[in-house]
Amino acid sequence: MTDVAIFQTDLVNRDAGLHLGRQIRDQLGGAPDALIVFASPRNDHAALLEALAESAGTRTIVGCSSAGEFTSTASGEGLTNVTAIRATSMRFAAAAGTGISTDQRAAARQIVSKFRGASTPELPFRAALVLVDALAGHAEELVDALTIETGGTYRFFGGGAGDDARFQQSYVFCGTDVYQDAVVALEIVSLKPVGIGARHGWVPATTPMRVTESDTSEVTSLNVTPAAEAFDEHAERTSQRFDRADPMPFFLHNILGVETDQGHKLRVPLGVSANGGVVCAAEVPVGATACIMSTGGTDASTAAAEATRDAVAQVTSEGGTPKAALFFDCVATRLRLGQEFEQELDAVSLALGGAPFAGFNSYGQIVRADGQFSGFHNCTAVVCVLPD
Repeated sequence: MTDVAIFQTDLVNRDAGLHLGRQIRDQLGGAPDALIVFASPRNDHAALLEALAESAGTRTIVGCSSAGEFTSTASGEGLTNVTAIRATSMRFAAAAGTGISTDQRAAARQIVSKFRGASTPELPFRAALVLVDALAGHAEELVDALTIETGGTYRFFGGGAGDDARFQQSYVFCGTDVYQDAVVALEIVSLKPVGIGARHGWVPATTPMRVTESDTSEVTSLNVTPAAEAFDEHAERTSQRFDRADPMPFFLHNILGVETDQGHKLRVPLGVSANGGVVCAAEVPVGATACIMSTGGTDASTAAAEATRDAVAQVTSEGGTPKAALFFDCVATRLRLGQEFEQELDAVSLALGGAPFAGFNSYGQIVRADGQFSGFHNCTAVVCVLPD
């Protein structure tokens, strides 16, 4: 049996933690097994977490700062939501790994050292929520390192912490501790599988180009030409305005897609460097094949609904019923859609068939699961469905 309580508040700091924790205990009739927190950067996060742990009755907590928060009933900025889980057929462990900018493998080992799946063979399904300080970089390598350290036996989902689209400082939480340059994870071992779905609604709008030079997240050249020139040409060809000094209005509708065996992995451009390179929100490797991508007005909602249906199908195919869900989508999607982002949330709610959900707008999305786009993404809807 699984009980889930989801609450959201516009209170901040200790007041928010006490308010949310009391509501959780009232609904569940006691302390939860685990808490998942997505909190506006307007909080004193340490004060919020300490009060939440005190009032809810558990320190098995993971979470992060966010760039827009939502549940199945409300969304906005400046909010904090908490998902509380108590389950007889699940076990949880919270873990943190530090120094991801310098040693992703060591951070992954710190995480996996706290996992307890091997000691619970009666619970055969293994997954983990992973939340990362994406501003520290190397999120793709970190997901690979976690896969290696777990021998490919865990499925991962999650996202990158945010700071209301300022791209300056983001934080992840484990227990009542607040970290930067770190990753946190909530291990979920269960009798029934969680469902994980990932989709995006973007399609190639240009011919493929070779990434001929890049430096971490800056694509310096495409087809041996400064990368910004490809965006100049695409803007002219499609009658769009591209201002290198103020490129975000254009970049929100024209992102980079890196070809993989599973489809295009998306990267959001953030700016143009002095040498004509394009700085992206995540790494783009030299030698990759890439396209400029486009999307229609309803494609994000369609992709989110399809991701949700994929996740629900995984739960129901093993005899489970969706109890609640976690939903992650990109801050760039919310900025691009504006008020129409509510339609995407409605599409997720409809596909869940009434099960509640919580989530946040993230700086990148994480998924590592069979049949899904694996790794670290931008502008991709990721859904995890918890079974009953």
